[in-house]
Amino acid sequence: MFTSAVAPDSEGLLTVVQPRAARLSAPEMMRARREEFAGELHRRGALLLRGFGVAGPEQFNEVVQAFSADLLEYSHRSTPRTKVSGGVYTSTEYPPDQVIPLHNELSWTHHAPRYLWFCCLRPSAAGGATPIADTRRLLRLLPRELVARFARHGVLYVRNYYPDMDLPWQEVFGTDSKAEVETFCRAEGMEWEWVTDDHLRTRQLCHAVVENPDTGELSWFNQAHLFHHTRVGAEGAASLMAMFGKENLPRNTYLGNGEDITAEDLTAIRAAYDQVLYRFAWQAGDVLLVDNLACAHGRDTYEGPRRVVVAMTDSVDCTRITARELP
Repeated sequence: MFTSAVAPDSEGLLTVVQPRAARLSAPEMMRARREEFAGELHRRGALLLRGFGVAGPEQFNEVVQAFSADLLEYSHRSTPRTKVSGGVYTSTEYPPDQVIPLHNELSWTHHAPRYLWFCCLRPSAAGGATPIADTRRLLRLLPRELVARFARHGVLYVRNYYPDMDLPWQEVFGTDSKAEVETFCRAEGMEWEWVTDDHLRTRQLCHAVVENPDTGELSWFNQAHLFHHTRVGAEGAASLMAMFGKENLPRNTYLGNGEDITAEDLTAIRAAYDQVLYRFAWQAGDVLLVDNLACAHGRDTYEGPRRVVVAMTDSVDCTRITARELP
């Protein structure tokens, strides 16, 4: 029916599943072996279905729903995306010359998808990989004192939404109604402030470390490094600070107690991501499934046309799995 093997050099993170000569469609195989694949996914962190001929968003959607019917809407956005059909979206619309650093999807919110799906419909001529990383292993690489401090306090995300900078609040929250934004913020335990008529500021305290409900393993699960204003480099960070001032930066992160995250902490976190990064080359028709609680993802720069679509399933209430203390 199929063969499966752990990808070389992935440190056990990625299992590659390929059909044998008697080909079974990816949706049929997923339905027949759903529990087996779920167990392997939870153990490893990522599965790559290769060679099953998934050729479009509709077929991809069938594969996803064969595993889970709980497709999620991409709400409370942090990057620009377009819905393709149903619960299938473009992977991102960031310019191809920009790197998207490794991160766990929506880990800066209280409700994140458990599973994240990618389908490569057209690989780029050069570059364009979707690197992945084991955030359980990453946590073990970080200094214990750093992890304990972040776990205890959590991460505070502060965002300022402007009409012509980053994403406006209307796109992030999917509405033009301030009342609906306030209702959403209230439900999510998020502070909000209308600084001016079209300048919204939000503050949200979230987890830094979570416990996997299936394996009991702890995982580094936040975007402290990605939302921090130094993500754009020293020169870019200085320009942002000069332009907006600390309080009005479009995005920034702090320890949950309000203290600044130090340069030393950020250096250690980014270095750990680099150590656990694993990269593979996309092939047309590839479907990548990641356990979002255990596996981060990113995007390399690329040249030429590239088409990768995504879907998210099975919302997790992160307040129920937050780890405040280390064992």
